[in-house]
Amino acid sequence: MSEKKSSEIERETLKQLTVRMLAPTPDNYQSVYNEIADIPCVPYFPLDRLRDIARALPTHTSEQEKQRGLLEYAIDCTSWDGVKTALMAYGGFVTLATAESAAVDMAGASALTADFMTQIGLLIEYCQPALGTDDERFNEQTEVMIKALHQSGADIATIKTMLVNYCRRLSFVAEDQSEIKTVLLKLLHMVFENIADLSPDEQWLRGQMDSLVTASEPPLTLRRLDDVERRLKNVIFKQKEARDRALLVQNELRDMLKAFVERLSEITQSTGSFHEKLEESARLIEQAKSMAEIAPVLKEVVGATRTMATDSKIARNELIAMREHANLTEAEIVKLHQELDRVSAEARHDSLTGALNRKGLDEALERELSTVRRKETPLCLALLDIDDFKKLNDTFGHARGDEALNHLASVARECMRPQDTLARFGGEEFVILLPDTPLDRGIDALTRLQRELTKHIFMVGTEKVLITFSAGVAQLVHGEVGQEAILRADQAMYLAKRAGKNCVLGA
Repeated sequence: MSEKKSSEIERETLKQLTVRMLAPTPDNYQSVYNEIADIPCVPYFPLDRLRDIARALPTHTSEQEKQRGLLEYAIDCTSWDGVKTALMAYGGFVTLATAESAAVDMAGASALTADFMTQIGLLIEYCQPALGTDDERFNEQTEVMIKALHQSGADIATIKTMLVNYCRRLSFVAEDQSEIKTVLLKLLHMVFENIADLSPDEQWLRGQMDSLVTASEPPLTLRRLDDVERRLKNVIFKQKEARDRALLVQNELRDMLKAFVERLSEITQSTGSFHEKLEESARLIEQAKSMAEIAPVLKEVVGATRTMATDSKIARNELIAMREHANLTEAEIVKLHQELDRVSAEARHDSLTGALNRKGLDEALERELSTVRRKETPLCLALLDIDDFKKLNDTFGHARGDEALNHLASVARECMRPQDTLARFGGEEFVILLPDTPLDRGIDALTRLQRELTKHIFMVGTEKVLITFSAGVAQLVHGEVGQEAILRADQAMYLAKRAGKNCVLGA
């Protein structure tokens, strides 16, 4: 069958719906469209909805837990028969589980209140470091509240009243801490901007300061603050290096200028003595009455001229040496600026999208691998590639292609958690690091991003352009390095492309 354009298939689909007298429902349209386009017609399988249902099912008994596991497995395999069997089997254990649960609830009812109070007390204790210790009255109120919550046999009504008053005070303290954090961030940004303004000619410094401002934007996490600290240390080191080199150059120039002035003074003195010698010789020649009296005078003039010529030659050589040294110093300064420009070019962020570049990705990946080895937590790496990006560039131009990349990066940042990391891997490819995330949740995260892209329409003038991507997700396995996991994700991404694009596959 010859390939058809999408618009031709759409027109033929509408025509066939009319000819076959079929209602224009989404299912009928999809079925006829797939038939005309020669695409396998696979019944819709609501993975996300079914997974939500499976997670919501209670597991009071081992039998229920087993059946829920079978249900989740059937959902992953997109098997309707498996889902039906698992649900029917799960239903057989509901009555027994309810009776057992009721018995447990009756047995633990007496301990519920005391345990609940203890948990609230622990919650307040854990939140205390984030609220600070500046408000003495609030600190006293906190101690009284915790003591009352841990006290056995406390009156519930009294505790409730104390909690209401405490929550009111807590809201004021939390607002103060939030305002303090906001003001401190503003001051930090002012410092960054001021440093950049102090050196308007240093483009490398301006680039680093802009990166620092971006990195310190809310929401802040320990990982982002660590990134800010490393960047600031790098800027301070380079700035100190430039300052020390500038001071050294200034001292060298000062020494050369001093030597030049001293030498110029010597030349001036020598020239003055030479002129005096010439005037004295001219006077003696005028007074001479014979060649015998003139000969000694001429000898002295020749000697003084020869000395003057020697001194001039020495001074000329010294000035040439000073000029060559100045040129070398200037070349070193130029080299230093080139090095600073190179450092700026190797910054950790992609200049177009603001995401990490390959260098930044390598550093972020190394940090995540260190965390995985230390805490033994799961780590997922997703590699996504925009579908039909070349066609988009050819149709609308490379400027619109750049805007599409920015659009994807912006939507991705909105969907990501603060601990996730976005990096531009190259061209239209991006990598997302998902810490504390197993494979199934990593696939869910990329699927949610696909849905968000369909909600955030990319506009080219007045035309709506749907941007989609294919992605592969790999969970790091024991003994594997980051690049190997990215390679597996890349292979899964290509399989997703071959499967029809706009889908996510696990590696």
